[in-house]
Amino acid sequence: MKKIEGQIVDIPARNIYPGEITISEGKILSLTKKANNSTNYILPGFIDAHIHIESAMLVPSEFARLAVCHGTIATVSDPHEIANVLGVEGVRFMIENGKKVPLKFHFGAPSCVPATNFETSGARINSEEISKLLASEDIYFLAEMMNYPGVLNEDPEVLKKISAAKKIGKPVDGHSPGLRGAEARKYIEAGISTDHECVSYEEAKEKLALGMKVIIREGSAAKNFEALIALLPENAPNMMFCSDDKHPDDLMLGHINQLCARAVAKGINIFEVLQAACINPVVHYKMDVGLLKQGDAADFILVEDLKDFNVVQTYINGKLVAENNTSLVDSVPFETPNNFNISPKTIADFHQSAASPEVRAITAMDGELITGEQLDYACVKDGKLVSNIENDILKIAVVNRYKESSPAIGFIKNFGMKKGAIASSVAHDSHNIIAIGTTDEEICRAVNLIIKNKGGICAVDKTTEKCLALPVAGIMSAMDGEKTALAYEEMDATAKFFGSPLTAPFMTLAFMGLLVIPDLKLSDKGLFSGKTFDFVNLQG
Repeated sequence: MKKIEGQIVDIPARNIYPGEITISEGKILSLTKKANNSTNYILPGFIDAHIHIESAMLVPSEFARLAVCHGTIATVSDPHEIANVLGVEGVRFMIENGKKVPLKFHFGAPSCVPATNFETSGARINSEEISKLLASEDIYFLAEMMNYPGVLNEDPEVLKKISAAKKIGKPVDGHSPGLRGAEARKYIEAGISTDHECVSYEEAKEKLALGMKVIIREGSAAKNFEALIALLPENAPNMMFCSDDKHPDDLMLGHINQLCARAVAKGINIFEVLQAACINPVVHYKMDVGLLKQGDAADFILVEDLKDFNVVQTYINGKLVAENNTSLVDSVPFETPNNFNISPKTIADFHQSAASPEVRAITAMDGELITGEQLDYACVKDGKLVSNIENDILKIAVVNRYKESSPAIGFIKNFGMKKGAIASSVAHDSHNIIAIGTTDEEICRAVNLIIKNKGGICAVDKTTEKCLALPVAGIMSAMDGEKTALAYEEMDATAKFFGSPLTAPFMTLAFMGLLVIPDLKLSDKGLFSGKTFDFVNLQG
């Protein structure tokens, strides 16, 4: 039996009182009002309401070691990324690895593997397999339905997946950036309960009015907190916080606790903030997480104050798992399943014949997953299109890593690199190799370095060759969280040394192949318009 004193934060009752919590066998035996000298506040732990663990480049057990330091006790996790590489086998890997540590991972069944038929993935998961996954007690929801055109057009396979979840009472997550009006209504009425893709106040307000729960996202690439946070005071029961994608260096610094601090700093009522951060995900997803009530699992945190939310201690099932920014979760051994089936490329593979210098270019946007499209000018050398460094129009390539085929070629603006090339096999959603560079030679070197390591992120120029290997499905590290974070910081710094002004160049790069987020993207099959949902020509 264990007793812990502090200022107890009762979120539903909107009350804070001095008290003592008694823990026995991982449960809260009692909460008692009792005068004490502790200035720490005791509250339910933080929950990330939508995250792809894989995007931290860490397996779940290593993600947990870092996240508990910031008071995160549970996640709502979509294993969509590894599923696109390894299928159901990948989902099972995530579940089993997550069970080896105290943090409470709540995985969903990935609804869109592949996300579209306009790219090559390593696996497919059909409606029959989705039904089997949803029947498992380890699966809590149908993960984000990115194929919103399939919902709107009543695609039979899509509707079967949604029906399977509804039949057994498990929620269906949404993904419908920019969807408004009658189309948004139809999408929601199909059974979609959440959306983490709202980018504007007006879009989120409309979806809330239609009965959807809106998750405020602030990740390493997509940052929508400022646009949406003003909606929280009037919609606290129907909003949550998430990171969606969180790189390891960012995870070292903080997690959902940072969003709470920012919300409170804006003058939002503390209880409304904590309802979104701690309570709403548990209720919506029927999570196996305690909410600081008698008889609940002893899942809670102690923080120094209700302003900065610096975490003093984190408890899960009554066990102290982090104290004063030090993780008490041990690393565990794990396997490194993968799916990489191609040989090195040649420089000629990245040549692109020129009809003229004019190209249809992707315009990247810092802090956003969406992109624009513009006609601009590359350079022409020996009859071939090459990067125009002076005009910041750089060549981008996507290489199928599951079977031998010719790279797809495009051009992109706003990466700002003046030399070298960067490449990654973290490339949503199919995780082929994606590369951007100033010369064909350096793009080829970067791609081949990824192939050599069977996954990773890398940066090369005439004198530099750096790589963070990601041997787990080509998207996650085999190192511990701290070492991975430090290695990623070095990679990030190198990309910026090459001239990129982007906040997170590798994270932004990873989304330039994400076809389900408009506008212009590049898959291994070619340049793709998210507006028309079809391929478009690079020239003409």
